[in-house]
Amino acid sequence: MAISRRRFLKITGATFGAVAATSAINPVIKGAKKIEEKTVKPVKGIVKIPTYCDICFWKCGAVAYLKDGKLWKIEGNPEDPLSKGRLCPRGTGGIGAHYDENRLKAPLLRKGSRGKEEFVQVTWDEALDFIARKMKKIKSDYGPESMVLFSHGVGGTFFKHLMKAYGTPNLTAPSFAQCRGPREIGFDLTYGDAIGSPERTDLKNAECIVLIGSHIGENMHNTQVQEFSAAVEKGASIIVVDPRFSVAASKAKYYLPIKPGTDIALLLAWMNVIVNEKLYDEEFINKYAFGFEQFKYEISKYTPEWAYIETTIEPELIRKTAREMARYKPATIVHPGRHTTWYGNDTQRSRAIALLNALMGNWGKKGGFYLPYKYEIPKYPYPPYPKPAREAADNPNHKYPFAEGEKLSTGLREATLTEKPYPIKGWFVYGTNLTQSLPNRKETIEAIQKLDLIVVVDVVPSEIAGWADVVLPESVYLERYDDLNTPLFREGFVSLRQPVVDSPHDQKPNWWIAKKLGEKLGLQKYFPWKNIEEYLDTRLKLAGLSLKELKKKGVIKAPEEPVYLDKNEDPEFYTPTGKIEFYSLQLKEKGFDPVPKYTRPEEPPAGYFRLLYGRAPVHTFSKTQSNKLLSDLMQENELWINADVARRMGIKNGEYVRLKNQDGIVSNKVKAKVTERIRTDCVFMVHGFGQQSKMYRKTFEKGASDSQLITRYKVDPIMGGTGMNVNFVTIEWEV
Repeated sequence: MAISRRRFLKITGATFGAVAATSAINPVIKGAKKIEEKTVKPVKGIVKIPTYCDICFWKCGAVAYLKDGKLWKIEGNPEDPLSKGRLCPRGTGGIGAHYDENRLKAPLLRKGSRGKEEFVQVTWDEALDFIARKMKKIKSDYGPESMVLFSHGVGGTFFKHLMKAYGTPNLTAPSFAQCRGPREIGFDLTYGDAIGSPERTDLKNAECIVLIGSHIGENMHNTQVQEFSAAVEKGASIIVVDPRFSVAASKAKYYLPIKPGTDIALLLAWMNVIVNEKLYDEEFINKYAFGFEQFKYEISKYTPEWAYIETTIEPELIRKTAREMARYKPATIVHPGRHTTWYGNDTQRSRAIALLNALMGNWGKKGGFYLPYKYEIPKYPYPPYPKPAREAADNPNHKYPFAEGEKLSTGLREATLTEKPYPIKGWFVYGTNLTQSLPNRKETIEAIQKLDLIVVVDVVPSEIAGWADVVLPESVYLERYDDLNTPLFREGFVSLRQPVVDSPHDQKPNWWIAKKLGEKLGLQKYFPWKNIEEYLDTRLKLAGLSLKELKKKGVIKAPEEPVYLDKNEDPEFYTPTGKIEFYSLQLKEKGFDPVPKYTRPEEPPAGYFRLLYGRAPVHTFSKTQSNKLLSDLMQENELWINADVARRMGIKNGEYVRLKNQDGIVSNKVKAKVTERIRTDCVFMVHGFGQQSKMYRKTFEKGASDSQLITRYKVDPIMGGTGMNVNFVTIEWEV
């Protein structure tokens, strides 16, 4: 059977001989050669090179085109299970990253005070020598654990390896505590298994899809958008819960404009209806549920009438949508979401979503949650890493008991500020703009000022780069190799990112930077490979494959495995009870509610609105704003304001306004989008705009920054995630 996150499918070398490889894409060249080997003349005509995208974490397989030796266009690889031959607008516009005039061109060394954005250009040797000296001193004075790596994306692989070899356990990414963490922990506490990336949602076969603040079509996760579109085309019943009438809401049979912060109330009321009316999958629950009777008792008070007062959703609509879900079970899926750090009670909200899905009996079922597996490629045979003398600093005394296995980015920021449990003296930041991704920019800057070293590796001069001691310019993804992509998915496969064109200036790939810095730190034994091709080929040969083959094809698929359970096949749940835990003894033992409960959210002060934020289909966070192909489509964000509110305040559509939050922070100017598609008690803007880096000329103060206004956050006591939808703003007119 297909194996999930807890138990990867182990494919032996003998099995690899039977791999069903994809057909080659022709004509193909090997790497970024633009000169014909025989004639030593520039290549004429069109050449195709397979790779995979880096604009978001989905890593879609792509095919890049060179025309007369120059980068021309990029499209989806038809053999790739994720892209299926199609890319989202961001992926298609990826070539703009190569031609971006705002790119970092050479290493930079700070010459003024931190944050002044005053740098001098240096050589790579000078930059890496400076970093190595500082890291050696930190190691000598404080221990290797006093270095922290913040990273995002597959490009961070070799820096993680470097930092483990150096001796620190403090490796983190905002993608856990500021994004998906509550979802993973909530499902793990319920099923003993996480959702993973890409999510194991069988949208294309679902007959009923429930989206709770999940903006499919705006957060362009390619496969999910394609599958959601297919489900809509086939007539699936769509239920959307959102304070804002999103793109997904426009496809819905039922739209529930919920009051922000009351999602758990609705989830409990839905489960109340389904349980009381015995609409759940009784056979599935009787066989696989633990603590169902206690759960049933706990939710008995959460009637639709009670929920109406909290959510403003009519009781009959709550009943109607609950019955709609049950009507299509088990091919009903309540989407678990991606960015799930909202109000500080987010693990319990994700638990409620997990339990509602369990009532549908959809685990391992078609149209529900399929059982993913991966094409397992052996790791490179490195020597063992040194064992850190101290535990990671992010979660001292295990304050957040279910954050184990992940590191909390805000916890490491706090350790930097307090020097507890021990001093943090160096940050190495790769591919993440911390002043935008972490809540409370002031705390981030205060932490930076306590450091002896901060290094930023990026492709553009992001805000965080302006605070660095050393800025290292990375080659964009179309100019470099990265590690192999072998995700958990409905199909097992391995895909390759390879260079399509050369870097235009003195940029270097992440693997080269990590290797050279490792050598200067005396860690040569951890980088025994001569170059990245030797590293990749070693891994692939251990699996019975070769780099030569993968460079030609871009994607190699494993033999197909079943992703649904047979009728007579029992699912496995890796919980303490071996069942779906409707009543969690794990939570009870740690002093938390074993069944999710509702707590009324804080109300905005008079004249204030709850600040909500989200995504746009043409941008990825703050990393694509200077990509001309994408910025031409969206140069700045807008502030969604309810039409009645705007009318009362005298604000016209397209007029510029500013926002002031509850702590007196005032935003850049932002264009008002006056619309009836949002509730009167909240406003909404797209994340990633309003950047403050003067070096990042094209994006400087374009639109408003939601991050600047997120000065408050509520920490999830279960796993340490930061709920950030707890800020309130008032609207001021632009003068």
